[in-house]
Amino acid sequence: MHWEKWGDYPGAGNIAYIIKVRLHYLRDFGACMSPFNAFLFLQGLETLSFRLERQVANAQRIAEWLETNPDVEWVAYPGLKSSPYHHLARKYLPKGAGSILTFGIKGGRERAVRFIEATKIFSFLANVGDSKSLIVHPGTVTHGQLTEAEQRLAGVKPEQIRLSVGTEDAEDLLWDLKQAFAASAA
Repeated sequence: MHWEKWGDYPGAGNIAYIIKVRLHYLRDFGACMSPFNAFLFLQGLETLSFRLERQVANAQRIAEWLETNPDVEWVAYPGLKSSPYHHLARKYLPKGAGSILTFGIKGGRERAVRFIEATKIFSFLANVGDSKSLIVHPGTVTHGQLTEAEQRLAGVKPEQIRLSVGTEDAEDLLWDLKQAFAASAA
C-alpha cells in the first residue's frame, strides 16, 4: 500500500522536510509537558504577577545603570527613554517594558565571554523569564548555528550580552554586574 512508505503518503510530503520541521519545532518550542510539569506550571501562575512586577523593576534599574556605564557600548531596552521603541513600550506595556534586555560590552566577543564567566549571581542559561537572573552570549548560544554574517542580519552582534532579569535584590544584581565588569577588564 502506498501509505506504508513515508514519501508516498498523500498530504505528508517529503520525509526529509517533515523531519527538518519537526526538529526545528522541537528546538524552538520544546516537546509536550508532562502532567507533573503542567501541575508545576499551574502552581507558578499563582505568583506570576508579583514576580513579573519585581523582574520588570529590576530590569529597568539595571538598564538605566548600564546606560551610564563607560564599559558599555549600547543598551537595548524599550523602557529606556533613549530607546527608539520607548514610545511604543509606554503605549503597549503600561506596567513596564519586560525583564529582558541586551547590551554591548566594549571589548567584543572575547570580553563578553569573560564577563559572563565572571558573574556570580547570574546563571549561564539560554531560557528567559525565570525567577532567577540569567545571562547568555547570543552569538555563541542561541544563534551559534548561524554564520557571523547571518548573525549580523539577525541583529546579533559579537559584543552582545542578553540578560533575563530575575527577582533577586536589585543591589545584589548590580554588585554582580560591577564585579564582572572589573574581572573581565583584566
